[in-house]
Amino acid sequence: MPRAQLRYILAALVALGAPSFAAAQVIEGPAEVIDGDSLRVAGIEVRLFGVDAPEFSQSCYSKGSEVACGAMAKDVLAGLIENSVLSCQPRDTDTFGRIVATCKKSGVDIGEALVEAGWATAFRRYGNDYVSAEMRARAPRAGIWQWDFQMPEDYRAAQQAELQPRTGRSSPRPAARARRYEGNGQCLIKGTHSRRGDWIYHLPGMPYYDATRAEAYFCTEAEAQAAGYRRAIVR
Repeated sequence: MPRAQLRYILAALVALGAPSFAAAQVIEGPAEVIDGDSLRVAGIEVRLFGVDAPEFSQSCYSKGSEVACGAMAKDVLAGLIENSVLSCQPRDTDTFGRIVATCKKSGVDIGEALVEAGWATAFRRYGNDYVSAEMRARAPRAGIWQWDFQMPEDYRAAQQAELQPRTGRSSPRPAARARRYEGNGQCLIKGTHSRRGDWIYHLPGMPYYDATRAEAYFCTEAEAQAAGYRRAIVR
């Protein structure tokens, strides 16, 4: 079915007040991976429902060193799909006009498999379908959970803020969302009190981070600073 015709059908369902996209025609065909959570199926661009993988340009951090986890997530999705024919059930459309769908390969939910392997997060904003799969990945620190990373949604917001043009001194560019330091559900910034009474915090990858006994944990530097801590001086 041509893309224009499919979009017409989906738009018609919305206009008629249909409660869901369950009646929309299933998209079937060979798939081409675009990034960690989107692909083309039978020539139609599809965003996997309920999952959020690192953006292709996004990096994770291993003890302060960058890891190209966005590109790796794309490779993992490609490995899951291989050259198989996918069957995708449309669920919605996104702000870019893409079909948002649950896609299966021989009955296996690709989105669930991706999350359970640790290469995408459960996109809770749109549902809790894959929260259990995410928990199963986080416990053994599978995939991206072995590193520090910014949630993909926050990364996109930060990138978008960087692209916003300045309109003058009275309208400064919106600030990017602060990078979050989290791992396995735990905030990773360590706050400690020095012998001299200084309140300082250490980021993952900093010298002495592993040896530091934390008296408080924070997910962002802003949180640590708001609590009265300052960043440790690295010499």
